[in-house]
Order: sequence, then structure tokens, then C-alpha cells
Amino acid sequence: MLNMVFLTNSWLSSFNQPGLCITMAMLLHYFLLAAFTWMCLESVHFYLALVKVFNVYVPKYILKCCLAGWGIPALVIALVLIINKDFYGNGSLSESHPYSNFCWIQDNTVFYISVVAYFFLVFLMNTAMFITVLLQIHSVKTRTQKRSRFWIR
Repeated sequence: MLNMVFLTNSWLSSFNQPGLCITMAMLLHYFLLAAFTWMCLESVHFYLALVKVFNVYVPKYILKCCLAGWGIPALVIALVLIINKDFYGNGSLSESHPYSNFCWIQDNTVFYISVVAYFFLVFLMNTAMFITVLLQIHSVKTRTQKRSRFWIR
């Protein structure tokens, strides 16, 4: 859906309908954040599968993942809309980009907080999970090599 909204955004912004542009910018923002959130959930799943292998039962795991994957971005979008729906709009209205027809976030502060900071948090979480998984794999490999040396002797 992120790709579909991105590809149709410029065309739909050419209709000069403020409501349509706000909707397209909101959908683009939502699906972008949802992609980041699902990427973060994949790293959590990777951690559970490779580090916490045994005795990991999470009741209604898929439902909880779906609520987080689709709900957290919806909360961010709802918060932005509650603060000011005019944060979304047509990029051609800005003086710095007079020829761009694209519906997106118009306020730099909102962009840096709701997209860049969100991505940075997901990136930190993924990096932490990746390092944890690598350390776990390394420790398993080390233990296996020690056991094999013991049995060879």
C-alpha cells in the first residue's frame, strides 16, 4: 500500500483538492510508519526465535503483533491530526519547492519527530536485536566447539 499511495500521490495532488491531499499525505505517512513498525516487529520475532528459543509462549501473539504493527502508526497519525490537520498538505504550496506536486507533511518539526525520530528508534531497536542475536549465535558456536574438543580428547 505504501508503494500504491506513493505512486498515485503526485497524480492525485494535481486535482488541487485540499481534502484529497490531506488524505493522501496521511495515508502515505501511515503506511510508511507501518512499514517501519513491522520491520521492528520482525526483529523482535527474530530475537524470540533465536535467543529466547524455549519457553516462549505469548498468548495471542499474532493478534498482539497486528495491534502493534497497525495501531502504533495509527496513534501517531491521530496525534498529528488532532494537533493540526494542516500539517499535511501539498508540497507545491511551499516556497522552497514551487514546482513539486506532492502531498506530504508540511511542517519540518512534525516531519523530524514523526518520521525521522520514529525511524531512528526503530533503527536502534533493530540494531540492539541484531547485536543480541549475533552474540547468542557466537556463544552457541563457542560452546559447540568446546564440546567437540572435549569429545575429541
